Amino acid sequence: MRDEQFTLIGRQPVLEAYRSGQTVDRLFVQEGLREGTLSSILREARRQSTPLDFVKRSRLDEMSGGENHQGVMAYLAAYRYYEISDMLSDAREKGEDPFLILLDGIEDPHNLGAIIRTANLAGAHGVVIPKRRAAGLTASAAKASAGALNYTKVAKVTNLSKTIEELKKEGIWFLCADMEGESMYRQRLTGPIALVIGNEGEGVSRLVRESCDMRASIPMKGEIDSLNASVACGVLAYEIVRQRLSAVGR
Repeated sequence: MRDEQFTLIGRQPVLEAYRSGQTVDRLFVQEGLREGTLSSILREARRQSTPLDFVKRSRLDEMSGGENHQGVMAYLAAYRYYEISDMLSDAREKGEDPFLILLDGIEDPHNLGAIIRTANLAGAHGVVIPKRRAAGLTASAAKASAGALNYTKVAKVTNLSKTIEELKKEGIWFLCADMEGESMYRQRLTGPIALVIGNEGEGVSRLVRESCDMRASIPMKGEIDSLNASVACGVLAYEIVRQRLSAVGR
């Protein structure tokens, strides 16, 4: 189900969104169409690195609910995106070691919203998501965050592995949630740190996992073998919180 207030249907609304500086999370264009204002829309999409899908007209007809889409639809972000540098600046202003949460392949907006809520409550300085194959800041994600999106910065990046390598230069260590990793209770999780969470089906992707410094598992005693991604994030995030508080004697 699409979020009506953040969906644009038709060429002029989409083009005006780009021209006014709004963030387009995803663009859908009918296969084979390039003429007229569509060429301007595609040029703006390339300039802003918008995830772009060329689809059949029948799919656009279905997605638009029968409205006259003119071969184009777009999903807008419900909230603005920030830069990772904004998050690091917040940490410096607070006199705290950076604490970030990176999400790899979280496609359910409700999971994204729940993780943003956890990030806020755990004192993380921001959440980082990829541009492709991931949920964006839709109205559903905002609702699931229970207001946390008003206080928690979210950045969107093209390549998570490259982002990790760049942030390592800032002295940040990366902890990957991995059921094959060492127990989280046996690892030192203080100092500048970023927690990397993958989706429930595949976990963290291989390239991202190999970029991380540590892999942590959550001890489990039940019959099922995995936790919901947002729950796993909460468990690991609060182990980081516990160790940080212990390190300062609180």
